[in-house]
Amino acid sequence: MRRRSIGAALFGLIAATGFALPAQAADPIRIGLGMAQTGPLAANGKSALLAMEIWREDINAKGGLLGRPVEFVVYDDQSNPSTVPGMYTKLLDVDKVDLIVSGYGTNVIAPAMPVIIQHNRTFLSLFGLAVNGNFHYPKYFTITPTGPDPAVSSTIGFFEVGEMQNPKPKTLAIVAADAEYPRTSAEGVKKNAQKFGWKVVYDRNYPPNTTDFSPIVRAVQATNPDAVFVASYPLDSVGMVRAASEVGLNVKLFGGGMVGCRPLRSNNSSARC
Repeated sequence: MRRRSIGAALFGLIAATGFALPAQAADPIRIGLGMAQTGPLAANGKSALLAMEIWREDINAKGGLLGRPVEFVVYDDQSNPSTVPGMYTKLLDVDKVDLIVSGYGTNVIAPAMPVIIQHNRTFLSLFGLAVNGNFHYPKYFTITPTGPDPAVSSTIGFFEVGEMQNPKPKTLAIVAADAEYPRTSAEGVKKNAQKFGWKVVYDRNYPPNTTDFSPIVRAVQATNPDAVFVASYPLDSVGMVRAASEVGLNVKLFGGGMVGCRPLRSNNSSARC
């Protein structure tokens, strides 16, 4: 049901954009996208693509979209942002797809934006955080309802949980990968920290290819924070949780923006990923 809802929510936007295509009714509507089937985001990408395929089967069984069958043109972006611009250029210029959809996550949505804007095409994105904040592109739509200030609204829950504790956290460490999504999330955290009066005692980005997170956790531990906000994708999230457990990090609140993991419980170094 969750996969069906993702596919339905994403492609329900197609009708909302009101696009029309100059083609015969029997011609398929070809939807192009890059989606991680390999690399660190493969688990997320495969699930997202499966949701879309379920939607395609359902809609085609009901007579298609706008009375036309739906086909996908899909390439593996390998979880690598550098592959994205060329991939979407090919989808638009060579494959001549009718509609384009993003891959999974901010890191691979952002590099597609200049290509989309250059071609003046409507772009539907999947789980992008504040991607359009700098572009202000009117034909960009995301299924993630994070409000007018996504970086702030998507991270405020972390602080609201902290404020319910007794005593409340007063110091905060921020750890984020040096990539599009984690950096954006971290900026929202800083604004919320100022709003709630939490002092930031550690604020660092780590290289996206990091595999040993123990030195990072030890550096965080040395600042003795009450709370730790981590912005990461699945493999990093797992690595960070394992390192926190191995090092024996003991804080009031740990988690926040860790895609693929539940936040660590208060005063507990266990987590589920």
